[in-house]
Amino acid sequence: MDEEPARSCEPRRAVLAWRAMNPTDYLASDVHLGAVPAATERRFVSFLEHVGSAGARSLLLAGDLFDFWFEYGPVIPGKHFRVLAALAALVDAGIPVTLVGGNHDAWGGRFLREEVGVRYTVGLLRTELGGRPALVAHGDGLGRGDLKYRALKAVLRSRAAIAAFRALHPELGVRLAQRVSTTQAKADADAAASGRARFLEEWARARLADEPSLGYVVCGHSHVPTVVEAEPDRYYLNAGDWVRHDSYIVVGADGRPELHTWRPQAARP
Repeated sequence: MDEEPARSCEPRRAVLAWRAMNPTDYLASDVHLGAVPAATERRFVSFLEHVGSAGARSLLLAGDLFDFWFEYGPVIPGKHFRVLAALAALVDAGIPVTLVGGNHDAWGGRFLREEVGVRYTVGLLRTELGGRPALVAHGDGLGRGDLKYRALKAVLRSRAAIAAFRALHPELGVRLAQRVSTTQAKADADAAASGRARFLEEWARARLADEPSLGYVVCGHSHVPTVVEAEPDRYYLNAGDWVRHDSYIVVGADGRPELHTWRPQAARP
């Protein structure tokens, strides 16, 4: 029992030393594992492996990594173990991984935090990117619009609703979640036309205006890849999705964000 921490410490120090030479933060969002093809999941695993080999400073996932995630005590969904293992490998290598719960995966808990090792949180998160303060939210229910969803959100995240869903057999719960998911139906839709992307950008700009100390406001949810310099050297970031775009953002040592599309066969920053 006493030897296990010692075995994990040496490689972690080595990776941390490498990371000091490559202070890059990676951002991704809205992968929707379970609603995307298996090939997309394999591409995302190769992206996670790249984050590790690049010696990243951190990885931030701004919600809806899963199209459905719910922990029934010790019972968890059995799919996507390759992604979970890749995330655990990043954490074991000393790269902090943060997952903000979205409207599809806001019911995480002990397994993600203790077994995978990610920092899992729901709601607004204050953190740092590029060494500067950042405000992160998935984005569901923020800004104008989404009025019906806001009412539904309050119900779905209530203790009573969570307890009732947990009382279902896990297989029934997964089938129910798959039936009500609209991710596949929206895959070919113009997300920008819905107004969601515009409303989130308005919300982000307002937060940047209200808090001059913020360097970044980060959202997901809209599925529209966005890097906007709202004010000089202050940004609204949305990494887009892996439903249509396979997109991600890197924030380098200079603090300037860059939007990329994942091409596993090519060398990436």
